[in-house]
Amino acid sequence: MIRTLAVVDQKVIINPPLERLEEIQADWVWVDFDSPVKEETNLLRSFFDFHPLAVEDCVNNLQRPKVEFYEEHLFYVVHALDEKTLEATEVDFFTTKNMVVTFHKTEVPEIDFVWNYLKGLKVVPPELGKNELIHKLMDKLVDMYFPIMHRLEERVISIESNEDDEAPKLINQIFDIRTDLLSLRKTVVPMRELLYRILESKRVGLDADERSYFHDIYDHLLRLTDMMTSAREMTSDIRDNYISLNSYRMNNIMKTLTVITTIFMPLTFIAGLYGMNFVNMPELKSENGYFYVLGIMILLGVMMSLWFKKKGWFEQD
Repeated sequence: MIRTLAVVDQKVIINPPLERLEEIQADWVWVDFDSPVKEETNLLRSFFDFHPLAVEDCVNNLQRPKVEFYEEHLFYVVHALDEKTLEATEVDFFTTKNMVVTFHKTEVPEIDFVWNYLKGLKVVPPELGKNELIHKLMDKLVDMYFPIMHRLEERVISIESNEDDEAPKLINQIFDIRTDLLSLRKTVVPMRELLYRILESKRVGLDADERSYFHDIYDHLLRLTDMMTSAREMTSDIRDNYISLNSYRMNNIMKTLTVITTIFMPLTFIAGLYGMNFVNMPELKSENGYFYVLGIMILLGVMMSLWFKKKGWFEQD
């Protein structure tokens, strides 16, 4: 589907035919390719005459967010993110002197939001030009990153308050969060670089007021980067704390087993010594030999237990 929006004398004209866009002498025009079919996609070359490399990026698989400068137009690649799956959807912008062309293979709610906003305007403010349209689109796309980030933070906090959960469950939750953070980072960091290039480039043609608006998006992306770094560090801390706690518990178990083993070592030796089947063992003929040996074993066990207790081996930290 192709939809068009033209602004003429601060009035919005919805869906003027592509062939009449030059006739109506609009202040600026927005053409949106929403889930286009092949014949509609071909118009990017045949009607608009955009650079073939830029058009190739549109039809290929997901591209990294970027901006490219061509002789007759600029080309932006930005990402929309699905709130539930974090799956990225590529949105391409072509900008000429007085036209913005957006291209996306699937429906993007953020673009529909801006479209309906402009469609509902009775009078278009003079400051709402081509660059302001680009700002509104990018700002809306970036704003939708924050709910995703906030949910990830809530998941981290939830894990932090339930560190006593079973080990496999805890580790899997941490792994899932770190995977989602990585997916988000793959979009946010290139978007931040894109905004930086827009702010630094003279080709974009931003005035001082427009620069302040684009800089606001850049600040949002910086904030998102800090939030991602903080969340990632928190997951690392939780993982390290769990490993330390698990090692501590294992050490206590090993200490207990060591004490038990050490106590039974001399007892096992004595039992083994008198369990040998030699004929001439004088102690075996002793009337009270069994009780003497049993008493020695009990005494050794008690003495070693008292010694370990004095050394603090029975104490739980």
